[in-house]
Amino acid sequence: MKLVRRRGADGRIPVRTLDRGASSSAAEPAGYPGGSYDTSLLVKYEYHVARHLWFGEERGPKKELKVAGHGLKLTSRVPLALPPQMESWISRSNLSSLQRTSLNKIDTNLVSAFVERWHLETSSFHMPFDEMSITLDDVACLLHLPIRGIFWSPQDVTEEVAVDYLGVSQGQAQSHVRSCKGSYYKLEWLYDLFVHHKVASSWAYATRAYLLMLVGSTIFADKIFTLVEARYLLLFTDLYRCSGYSWGAVALVTLYRYLGDASMYNCKQLVLDSRYFPTVGKRGENWKPADKCGLPRAMRWSYRQGVLKVDDL
Repeated sequence: MKLVRRRGADGRIPVRTLDRGASSSAAEPAGYPGGSYDTSLLVKYEYHVARHLWFGEERGPKKELKVAGHGLKLTSRVPLALPPQMESWISRSNLSSLQRTSLNKIDTNLVSAFVERWHLETSSFHMPFDEMSITLDDVACLLHLPIRGIFWSPQDVTEEVAVDYLGVSQGQAQSHVRSCKGSYYKLEWLYDLFVHHKVASSWAYATRAYLLMLVGSTIFADKIFTLVEARYLLLFTDLYRCSGYSWGAVALVTLYRYLGDASMYNCKQLVLDSRYFPTVGKRGENWKPADKCGLPRAMRWSYRQGVLKVDDL
């Protein structure tokens, strides 16, 4: 008895077809070569980069993703030394660890190799040995962000929010949002507000601009490199309550979303702060044996330029 297997143009096996006289019980489920044959769960696999790689189709001339990081911008725009009037609010927010967790260099080959194995339906990397993922415990250990607290649901905002909580005029807020072509704030604009309000001793406004700039350069980094969504300002309307949010959970959700987008074949760029993938390297100068819980673990390693390419990984 001979079984005839026909593939579609995309290489998918729609069904196992049988010669005359064969039993229909031998029918094979739909699937992809080199991938899952049960596509009821991995419903996005048709658009996954792994399916295209199976047929030798790369994302483009460069096999690795363009990975955007804001480490250098964070260093230049977000100073570690703050006025004491702001320091108490920053410490209370549970976000101060983000000031020291960004690396200036990223191993794009290593990140690209992991992304090619990420599946958004399972939120995990499908490795040859098993599945693995980035968990809330990893976020807590790497970034020292709280993983318990209030879960925040995004809401739409208007220009009045900037007027009330960033200390700008209605005209300034409207003009800036129009220049951004959406409900965004430019990181440079926030930095200017931070400097202006600090000079004017308007500490609440300066702190909100600072915190929004901080999360916009790290856990809420945008692919456009220069913007942060305006709705995140709602997290800092009450500077005494913002410590109650589960910052680790929202950081992980955002990371999952970006990894899911980057795993699609038509995506060429990924925003990913390198602290999630610190690269196998040596212990950095900041690490001290007695420092068991002071620095976030993401800063206990110094970056070493990798020599392996995507194919090797």
